[in-house]
Amino acid sequence: ETQETYGEEMVAQTPGGGATGSDRMESGGGEGGEVTLSNLMGTVWQPVSSVPKYGLLPLLTGSFKVTFLAILLAAPIAILAALFTSSFAPRWSKELLKPAIEILAGFPSVVIGFFGLVTLATLLQNVFGYTYRLNAFVGGVAMSLAVIPIIYTVTEDALNAIPRYMTEASLALGATKWETALFVTLPAATPGVFAAVVLGFGRAFGETMIVLMVTGNAAILSAGMLDPVRTMSATIGSEMAEVVFGETHYSVLFLIGAILFLFTFSLNALAE
Repeated sequence: ETQETYGEEMVAQTPGGGATGSDRMESGGGEGGEVTLSNLMGTVWQPVSSVPKYGLLPLLTGSFKVTFLAILLAAPIAILAALFTSSFAPRWSKELLKPAIEILAGFPSVVIGFFGLVTLATLLQNVFGYTYRLNAFVGGVAMSLAVIPIIYTVTEDALNAIPRYMTEASLALGATKWETALFVTLPAATPGVFAAVVLGFGRAFGETMIVLMVTGNAAILSAGMLDPVRTMSATIGSEMAEVVFGETHYSVLFLIGAILFLFTFSLNALAE
């Protein structure tokens, strides 16, 4: 006669002394699926299952979709704002505009995420009329609010570092201020602008709280920008506290964290 216990590793024993196949299947959420290259390159992220699936492609796709949207929105705004403050703005307006933009960098990401969840998601859905309230597009718009100060600050410093004789020579040849700014100052500051965009890309790619709150958190592999997504950083933030230390699921989350670290480290090194 066998005795069923709780909290023990072995729940029921067969007459031969081993656990039954059904018991093995029910006991291990993360132990039923092996971490192989084909499993990691799959299109399904379903770590809690009788046969766990650890496909990273939906998470990679979601991270890149939100990041590219954020950069597409934030980079033009930040670069043009930096060009205006460095070349056209009077001193009094520069002293007001620059701190007002840079103060966004001090906002906690949870505040931006809450604003996107409560206000921005509803506003954009009412304007564009798409189906899912929380999706990659909302995540990109909310993320751009966190990326704009970084790109603006680095770009503005790069524009101010351009030697004055270059702008004076352009103006002396008859070019207007706008022509000088667009065709002389901005091209000369291209390395700094590129570094600013790269730093902003790394900031958006590694962000956790904003995407956790406004992207819908659905690990779906799709090309649509209006579909819910789940990013790698949001996966770690939402699942790490629920896994058992040392299990397969924990190891895969640790692998995702290592990928994020290597990617952002490479971007920062490239920006330098």
